[in-house]
Amino acid sequence: MGREAEELACHHLQKHGLHLLERNYHCKRGEIDLVMRDASSIIFVEVRYRRNHHFGSGAESVDRHKQAKLTAAALHYLQSNTAAAKSPARFDVVSVTVNTVPGHAPADIQWIQNAFDASF
Repeated sequence: MGREAEELACHHLQKHGLHLLERNYHCKRGEIDLVMRDASSIIFVEVRYRRNHHFGSGAESVDRHKQAKLTAAALHYLQSNTAAAKSPARFDVVSVTVNTVPGHAPADIQWIQNAFDASF
């Protein structure tokens, strides 16, 4: 389901004008689910999947430890991609929750732009 959540998130962001640069960027320090670009910025996107909100939203699960791993992976990406390093960067979180209510959209997608601040 995680792969499907990433696909839903990617389509949602593309509908809002973002362009996919890379999917599942890996380095020793961590992984970034989606690396995207808008008109002026590089956007590092963490996609979180939840079956329900009983234990909080997916966005709430991006704690300081996860933020540090995302920041380290983003730094690696920017050091490896000099063109991208010239643009401002931000961290977004997309939380995908399955909707089990009949007659409603199959998933609830919450996009949090600039979800946390990272010092580069």
